[in-house]
Amino acid sequence: MTISPPRRRRHAQLRRRVALAALVAVLGAGSPALADVAGVADVAGVRGPAPAPRAFDTGPAREALRRLLPHHADQFTLVPDPGAGADRFTVSGSAGAITVRGSTGATLLTGVGWYLQHVAGADIGWPGDSIGMLPARLPAVPAPVTRSALVPHRYALNDTDDGYSGAYRTFEQHQRQIDLLALHGINEVFVQAGAEYPYYRALQGFGYSAAELREWIPGPGHQSWWLLQNLSGFGGPVTERLMRERAELGGRIAEQLRGLGMTPVLPGYFGTVPPGFAARNAGAKTVAQGDWAGFDRPDWLDPTSPVFGKLAAAYYAEQRAVFGDSGMYRMSPLHEGGTVGTVDVKAAATAVQKALHAAHPGAMWAVLGWQDSPKAELLAGVDTSKLLILDGLSDRYNRLDRETRWGGVPYAMGTIYNFGGHTTIGANTSVWIERFGPWRTKAGSALKGIAYLPEGTGTNPAAFDLFTDLAWEPGTIDQRKWFADFAGRRYGRPDKEAAAAWEELRAGPYSTSSGLWSESQDSLFTARPSLSAVGAAYWSPKSMRYPADNVRRALDHLLKVDPKLRGSSAYRFDLVDTARQALANHSRVLLPKIKAAYEAKDLAGLRALTAQWADGERKLDAVTGSDPNFLLGDWLAAARSWGADEAEQDRYEYDARSILSVWGRRSTSEGGFLHDYANREWSGLIAELYAPRWAAYFETLEESLVRRAAPREIDWHAFEEDWARRTTRHPSGADGPGGDAYALAKGIAADLNSWEGGAR
Repeated sequence: MTISPPRRRRHAQLRRRVALAALVAVLGAGSPALADVAGVADVAGVRGPAPAPRAFDTGPAREALRRLLPHHADQFTLVPDPGAGADRFTVSGSAGAITVRGSTGATLLTGVGWYLQHVAGADIGWPGDSIGMLPARLPAVPAPVTRSALVPHRYALNDTDDGYSGAYRTFEQHQRQIDLLALHGINEVFVQAGAEYPYYRALQGFGYSAAELREWIPGPGHQSWWLLQNLSGFGGPVTERLMRERAELGGRIAEQLRGLGMTPVLPGYFGTVPPGFAARNAGAKTVAQGDWAGFDRPDWLDPTSPVFGKLAAAYYAEQRAVFGDSGMYRMSPLHEGGTVGTVDVKAAATAVQKALHAAHPGAMWAVLGWQDSPKAELLAGVDTSKLLILDGLSDRYNRLDRETRWGGVPYAMGTIYNFGGHTTIGANTSVWIERFGPWRTKAGSALKGIAYLPEGTGTNPAAFDLFTDLAWEPGTIDQRKWFADFAGRRYGRPDKEAAAAWEELRAGPYSTSSGLWSESQDSLFTARPSLSAVGAAYWSPKSMRYPADNVRRALDHLLKVDPKLRGSSAYRFDLVDTARQALANHSRVLLPKIKAAYEAKDLAGLRALTAQWADGERKLDAVTGSDPNFLLGDWLAAARSWGADEAEQDRYEYDARSILSVWGRRSTSEGGFLHDYANREWSGLIAELYAPRWAAYFETLEESLVRRAAPREIDWHAFEEDWARRTTRHPSGADGPGGDAYALAKGIAADLNSWEGGAR
């Protein structure tokens, strides 16, 4: 394989880091012999007295600004102000000459984001933007404005984000994500890409061959759950070249974050080992972790055994060699079950934190608050001043008392409003607003942050904007006003139809309540066929969580937005997304009618209704094909781009396809109910999997009525596995627009009016 000059330089940096880590391991982190090695004090985790604040390099922030605002970046002056206190910015300036002062590079960008939102009236969303509507000369700031973060921790990215948002993304895509996170005030970001490499390197010193480890490590699309100790091996084997290049990517992501003054949150080591570890390492004690959704979980090495400290040290040395140091590490022992065996959980937690601090003195341990984790025994075994709980249930249930539940341990209020990367619209935004302020300011509050934790990112730009605003707005957010203002900047200037559309969306899918769910319902078009289907993913809501008419009316209003405002990527995305959601919601009206026709043995009625269903799927595939954010082709092409030959490309495409469909083996897809967990309404996925699946099912219903016999059964797992094994090509964003989004959305609105009984 030919390596480009930039990549050669990065490989050289990687080799130097590996050599340096080896030197540290031999001489010891505190060895005087390292004193003359440039940068070793930092690499080894050695820290001297805290220096006085000094100006930081604004170069990375300036480069990010040029990427975000290529035509207006030069109108901003970025001034480093490290003495202003943590997480603080000030925005001022005259027309065409805006000054932003900030305590870090990321905070400077947050100041720019505040200016765009509150002064310039433009939006750079995730996804979609309206920067094309900005005037050539940016408007003045009426009076200087200073904002300070209300909480020190603004954390982003779920452990599953890499799998559900795209494990095969490029550095430029990750860089764009970092730019957006900084623009919205985030300062701590989970970095998963390449996380397998330290395991691969370290475990070769504990009795495992490289070939064995390559079989044990899953394909990138499924690695999130391997790091959570849920599974191993699926989607592989991976190659050493792939792991090395992914590690290089992860190292670049970490460096990008550091350059902006953000914290790269790296995976920590808590004891995951391959099979047979105890037999190969004297004195090691392992505990089989049993089953997770049909997968055999990797074994857990007892952290209190002497071997754990040695393996953890080797792991952190290998990780440091590639990713450098950090002040925060992610670990969730016993995630979604697991088996304790005879392990003393309190002592194990102490040992895990001890190993972390031996490698990274004083580092923060971030643990996901999910189901019954973290357990009281774990919390009792650690220095909780160096622990942060990322609460994934803050907006899901009622009567929550996090201080009582976790004994006053610091936590971040989190949201998981998206599961599996679903394309459904909605979030419990009113719950966020109602809880954040009172939870933060009550007596004895342990709330120290926000945690942006959707399982898949890149959907619901309004939810991303609002949730991250919580940490920076000094007063209580007025939800109605916030959405009205969002409508104005989303398309570049206020428009009554845009405001009406977003008021409908606010009152409907963005005002769902807590109690049981934090996500809206998914679509029946994406469900495995059944007349009694109530959802696509087994773990998703089984019914509508808001009145469907809100989305229908929002679509009508969006179609009436001033034509001068329809040219932005933000408008196109929102129009396509709203049309998609309105049509998806109609599937819940149509399926019961199909069921009634079948049960009445009305063959003509059944054929008419299933034809309408098929027409809806065709239109759904077409409208999603008109926006690059809804294309299966990009997802598959990205996976194949990491393969060195056709066989490897096919393996990675299977990894990428399976996460969307069967998810795992038959035992996990069926027994663990994981099939369609990551369903999404994407062009290509609808036409090639979902529509043919429903067509095959409806054919059995017709046959049943004609022959007056029970419908023949279909092996759905085999049907879906066949699709996952394909290597068919699909259009990508590089191919250009796949149709006129406005015309397609207008056609859907007209059809819905016709199907639902007349114009609205």
